[in-house]
Amino acid sequence: MEKVFGLSHLFMTVFLHCFANFMVAPAITDVTMAALCPGEDECSLAIYLTGAHQVVTGLGSLMTMPLVGNLSDIYGRKVMLTLPITLSIFPLLILAYGRTRYYFYAYYALKTLFSMATEGSVHFLALAYVADNVSESRRAAVFGIMSGFASSSFVLGNLSSRFLSTSAVFQVAAAMSIVALVYMRVFLKESIASNVASCKSSETECLLEKSPSKKWNLFKTLPSLNESISLLKTSPTFSKAAAVAFFITVADVGLFSSLTYFLKAQFHFNKDQFADLMIIAGIAGVVSQLIIMPALTPLMGEEKMLSVGLFFACAHIVLYSVAWAPWVPYAAATLSLLTSFALPCLRSIASKQTGPNEQGKVQGCITGIGSFANIVSPLAFSPLTALFLSDNAPFHFPGFSIMCAGLVSMIAFVYSTTIRPPPTPSKSDICSSSTADPLV
Repeated sequence: MEKVFGLSHLFMTVFLHCFANFMVAPAITDVTMAALCPGEDECSLAIYLTGAHQVVTGLGSLMTMPLVGNLSDIYGRKVMLTLPITLSIFPLLILAYGRTRYYFYAYYALKTLFSMATEGSVHFLALAYVADNVSESRRAAVFGIMSGFASSSFVLGNLSSRFLSTSAVFQVAAAMSIVALVYMRVFLKESIASNVASCKSSETECLLEKSPSKKWNLFKTLPSLNESISLLKTSPTFSKAAAVAFFITVADVGLFSSLTYFLKAQFHFNKDQFADLMIIAGIAGVVSQLIIMPALTPLMGEEKMLSVGLFFACAHIVLYSVAWAPWVPYAAATLSLLTSFALPCLRSIASKQTGPNEQGKVQGCITGIGSFANIVSPLAFSPLTALFLSDNAPFHFPGFSIMCAGLVSMIAFVYSTTIRPPPTPSKSDICSSSTADPLV
């Protein structure tokens, strides 16, 4: 019971941190446009700066996320969670104080610098924390519950943004980030995989132990990169999951880096309309992850649930791209009901390919691959978005870049159908000993 209570503190930490960051999402487009192109509904500079931020962030995260995961396996999840939650406070404080051009540039520089080392780390460290303490048979459901808490914070954060002024949004977000840090440090207990020196306490094969030892010295200066490559080479299922993660992230980054600028140029959306849209998507995500996913995953399996989620993800992205009236994006957002369980299923599939002492490495590897997608996606979609929203477009299709993101999502769906449930391992193939204590 004590461990269950500790897991609830993790959920609350994730909720508070995500609430602070999601609050600013509806307002940041208006702040960016007002700082860079005041009085205009289309701004190529804003689009390119957003893309540049994503590229630089992805490049830094590609190198740091596997290292962070590796360090969390050694020093513990709570220690490593402290850094990203702390650093997330400072950019918010800048925009809480002022939102003129120079304050925006200061925010942009600090946000980009910190994101290089922390982007996505809170999420994957929380997943590793869960994997440390939840048995494999219940892991997918708990991953879904944690994602449901994040989606709940998404809904409440956007709802708060809907009724607060722009200045108040950033002030409240900064305060909530501080609350998240204090809460985590006071209440969350440390979690670290036991028997770090040995992998003999897993339900699953310890893949790094199976990897030939001569490969461990391939990148002496970047041992985490070496271990990530070993994971990819040793497990075909993990390699497929990593490929799917890459294409999912390319599509998602392409969608969300283009969508707000597309809606602002096409239908003159502002902070309030963005908040309404995100609230609908968030409520659908909560229902999906807290009700649909726990109910259907035991019946269908994570692999089929992943494919179903990716199919509808493609459908809802395409619907955004062809929006012909202001109500169409709201209809597209409701399809999140059938898409939000894709990523938790993917993370659960990946986590089951390794033992408990490697969960930080596994989640860090998947996040690092997503970071690489963060580099690729803006390089393709930012110029497309700027071109097709300008007067120089080769043909009239303002949502063309979003349609391309939908096609990438279809590639992820097709590739996900090749992932098969693993056969039940024999006793001679697994590392024998006790399993993780079930918490749920």
